[in-house]
Amino acid sequence: MGVYVNKKENVFTLETKNTHYVIGLDNLGNTHNIHWGKKCRVDDYCLMQNNEKIPSDNNFDHARSEYTPFGKTMFRQCAIKASFFDKCREINLHFKGYESGNNSLKLIYADDYYPLEITLNYELFDGFDIIKRYTTVKNTGNDEIVFERLMSAEISLPGTYPYHIMNTRGEWGAEFSPIDTLLEGGSLHFECRQGRSGHNHSPYFIAYKNADEKIGEVFFANLMWSGNFEVEVNRDFRGATRAHLGMNSFDFEFALSGGECFNTPAVLCGVTQGFSEMSNQLNRFGIKYVLPRNFANTPLPVLYNSWEATEFNVNTKDQSALAVKAAKAGCELFVMDDGWFGERYDDHAGLGDWFVNEQKFPNGLDELIKNVNDLGMDFGLWFEPEMVNPNSDLFRKHPDWAYHYEHRPANEIRWQLVLNMTKPEVQEYIFNRIDTLLSEHNIKYIKWDMNRAISESGAENLKHEKMLWYYHTKAVYDIVDRLRKKHPGVQFESCSSGGGRCDWGVLEHYDMVWTSDNTDSIDRIKIQKNYSLTRPIKTMRAWVTDVNWYNRNTPLEFKFNIAMRGSLSLGGNLSKYTDEEIEECRKWVDLYKEIRNTVQFGDFYRLLDWEKDEISSVFYLNEEKTEGVLFIAAVNTSCMKPAIELKFDGLDDSKVYEYDFDGIHFEYTGGFLKNVGITIDAKKQYYNRIIRIKAK
Repeated sequence: MGVYVNKKENVFTLETKNTHYVIGLDNLGNTHNIHWGKKCRVDDYCLMQNNEKIPSDNNFDHARSEYTPFGKTMFRQCAIKASFFDKCREINLHFKGYESGNNSLKLIYADDYYPLEITLNYELFDGFDIIKRYTTVKNTGNDEIVFERLMSAEISLPGTYPYHIMNTRGEWGAEFSPIDTLLEGGSLHFECRQGRSGHNHSPYFIAYKNADEKIGEVFFANLMWSGNFEVEVNRDFRGATRAHLGMNSFDFEFALSGGECFNTPAVLCGVTQGFSEMSNQLNRFGIKYVLPRNFANTPLPVLYNSWEATEFNVNTKDQSALAVKAAKAGCELFVMDDGWFGERYDDHAGLGDWFVNEQKFPNGLDELIKNVNDLGMDFGLWFEPEMVNPNSDLFRKHPDWAYHYEHRPANEIRWQLVLNMTKPEVQEYIFNRIDTLLSEHNIKYIKWDMNRAISESGAENLKHEKMLWYYHTKAVYDIVDRLRKKHPGVQFESCSSGGGRCDWGVLEHYDMVWTSDNTDSIDRIKIQKNYSLTRPIKTMRAWVTDVNWYNRNTPLEFKFNIAMRGSLSLGGNLSKYTDEEIEECRKWVDLYKEIRNTVQFGDFYRLLDWEKDEISSVFYLNEEKTEGVLFIAAVNTSCMKPAIELKFDGLDDSKVYEYDFDGIHFEYTGGFLKNVGITIDAKKQYYNRIIRIKAK
């Protein structure tokens, strides 16, 4: 584990837990990727020079470069492009030097003429096969440099064979719908231009050949950014596959004044054996290194959200009555959603006026908060800080606070506009309003929503208007970080019209995310499975609600089976629940509290796939491999479907495990359960089992 430098060969080897990432310098100072994969002897690595002459072409076009600048006779996609003071747009780099530590490497380059310095940064983490990469650009002169393209990382995949490339193609209510494309040639381009990471594509890629959950090399890279992003993967004629990840170069520029430097958003990349190991490394890594420290190692509470029960019609009496039911159901956090502020009686008005509605709450919020606290629950509130309704006191007072063009009409989405978050006065207003409410009331949770994309992207306050895409997202991060510092006992959830902001960038600042507005438990099987591929399970809020698409009449116990696979929440109209239904909720919530440490912090294994096997089964196992929880669910399997053998994963072969299944007690070794397994006959409609397994 660490960084090894072979000065004779000009080779740098980054050693992770199980892999090597190897970089070499050629005699011109260009940096090439030599190897990424299983470990070899460090002294064997060297840069093989390619002396093949290619007519009417350039060898550099086919190099596996670490970071390709625009210019010279290189015609493929570049990682960086800039305009200098004299309008030159070509970058010509030479290697300046390196800095290395036990778990870090910096490769430093400078332009041959212009005052531009570029540093490629690599960071390693003990016990992981994950490398954190980002790029630093520094203006060492006096004149402004304007970047047109500024990627966080360029990644070359080993070999010349085509890879399967995985990403998503979702939409609202269908987030994380997977796509898996065999890239034989050309480019795949995944992006978002909405000012958030979006519902459609995802800021990552997964690449594999002949891999499944357990075996085969799986390469992955996750961009830690919540704004417009770009992921492009290309395979050339000679079989080289390259990827670029970073802020979207669409409508982009970033200006760097003399003496300034800038770090791009980071990329978390790695290679593992099988998808399961990829997911578990990212799960453990997120908890240990990425999530905010306040609650990273604390189980998230079971929350109740009042939206489905009351929508905008909130008041002390009705919310308090719901709180009584939520407490009886075992909830630990009561969240009042939209409608508590300004003239907010529907979604046409009030956004931006973050003052308690005195008609709905004549005695203020404290009366309700006390009622909730007296029931043993914490209290939380919904906000949508980045938005404003034209029908609001804030907009009437500050119409210039929304993004706009002077001679173009504002296009409202959901009867709202987007606040110009690049303005310091807007940032201060948002911070001060939330800070005041947190300071004056016992609020322990904030759900931060963003229900529409950014349009009318005019920001007259900026010299370079296209920088708003960066500054908007940075402002969101900065405000939340300031609030966290002043109010360390408050948890924050990221929401964007469902799962529109569920990326690794937001996970540095928020404790959890709202996965999707679609809470139908059958749809959630697919949504949650694909969320789990690249994101920590703990961060995935999953609700039990009254939603039953197409009159499915899904049983309550089945809904709990699916929602208990993440951070369990309740969101149904509890005022309509019978005493028996509340008691059933309590039964499942109590069980979840017993197993949630394993679910939220344990390793996670996808055993059976609902779309392929007609059965969904996932298994959670604690770090000591002594306690596990198996979830099995099926909706309507074929009557002719034979019983299926379910084989566990992750267990200790030598340990003896015991569990009860359908009233029968079993004891088997981990090796038996992994290699032989148990028999599942899931022909019952809404088949549903949760099995706890323990080592003797």
